[in-house]
Amino acid sequence: MEGEAGKDVGFSGIAAWLGPFRAAFTAPTWRRVLVLTSGAIMSPGRRTVCSALRAMGLDDAADFSSFHRVLNCNHWSALALARTLFVWLVAVLVPDGPVIIGIDDTLERRTGRRIAARGIYRDPVRSSHGHFVKASGLRWQAFMLLAPL
Repeated sequence: MEGEAGKDVGFSGIAAWLGPFRAAFTAPTWRRVLVLTSGAIMSPGRRTVCSALRAMGLDDAADFSSFHRVLNCNHWSALALARTLFVWLVAVLVPDGPVIIGIDDTLERRTGRRIAARGIYRDPVRSSHGHFVKASGLRWQAFMLLAPL
């Protein structure tokens, strides 16, 4: 990928580090993922697309909006990325031991007409055995790989 001043921006180190995830992206999206990842690592403060591009010196780039499309409408597979990450974590953290998965659910309190999956759930933080508290929001399931330290 060419930088703002026409110089070749080297991404070989970050590309090698993120190499296992390459198959989940198309070629143009992959180039933008490398730029955004490098910029997110180097940017101080909040990790937004704009701050990542600013850190890379691309805040005046002609294709500035194409980097925003990486997260909201480009073709890439979150399921393929999750599968690759899980296989990599198992290979690194528990290569020869048993794989133990912890499951937890959490309630994200969200309101609004446009949130389709919102429901009424038992609030695990404010409820007890004798006191039932309901909360409106989204229920998320978290799966954790439990590895020995």
